[in-house]
Amino acid sequence: MTDSETPSGPPPATAEELRAAILERYDGLSKRLQQIARYVLDEPNDMALETLAVLAERSGVQPSAIVRFAKSFGYPGASQMQRLFRDGLLSGQSALGYGERVRRFNQEVDARESGAGAQLLGEFVEGNTLALQNLRQSITEKDMAEAVALIRDAEIVYVAGFRRAFPVSSYLAYSLQQLGKRTMFIDGVAGLARQQVQGIGPRDLLIAVSYHPYAEETVTAVEIAVGKGARVLSISDSLVSPVAKNATAVLQVRESEIRSFRSLAASICLAQALVIGFAFEASGQAG
Repeated sequence: MTDSETPSGPPPATAEELRAAILERYDGLSKRLQQIARYVLDEPNDMALETLAVLAERSGVQPSAIVRFAKSFGYPGASQMQRLFRDGLLSGQSALGYGERVRRFNQEVDARESGAGAQLLGEFVEGNTLALQNLRQSITEKDMAEAVALIRDAEIVYVAGFRRAFPVSSYLAYSLQQLGKRTMFIDGVAGLARQQVQGIGPRDLLIAVSYHPYAEETVTAVEIAVGKGARVLSISDSLVSPVAKNATAVLQVRESEIRSFRSLAASICLAQALVIGFAFEASGQAG
């Protein structure tokens, strides 16, 4: 066992404590253990309910690697780590069964012949409905309040999001500008993304939107913002993504994927809620 895999104290007593410990130690874990860590963070219900063999198959590792991961956080074995997630699920602290519902939905879609028109529309509506339901369960009132407060308190809001995330970032920038918030949209025109974010300061906020595979421009913007003491609000698909690990706050979004096409419905819904939440805050302050 390497130093990065050696327990540094007693094992975390709750799923939330384990989550915090994983985030703290993530960079020091081996590549294989990072792979498991991401799965543990993204699929807590699987950790609570599935067998070790199923977890190994779904996370793409050997069962022994999951046992080693559990031991690196001080547990005698994987079952003791799984019990934390089972307790959290029974107490209603986890979003219920999103991953399993998505797997079943995708199996049903794959079993159908490729259709068109109304059938495809129905598949996308159903898949996006699952993602939106999960969004409502997984992002708390505290998460939203913290994110809106970051926007409200920032002197200037910088917004970055490229490739698939570009529609979300452009919507956020446009809407915040319409509400009178000083906003800098990092669009990267002429390859100037790095230069556009250089003016960020400690009283500013960067909203960084990125999903796997993470856009290099957005990762660089986060690094610059953190280096200059600015706050970062990350909208991403994982708590350990390169745009989330050093963020002040993270809003995790798990989008649907239908016939290999990933949606943005949940992300746009979240962006709308952030903008309207800020509008309410601004109108309250003005009153």
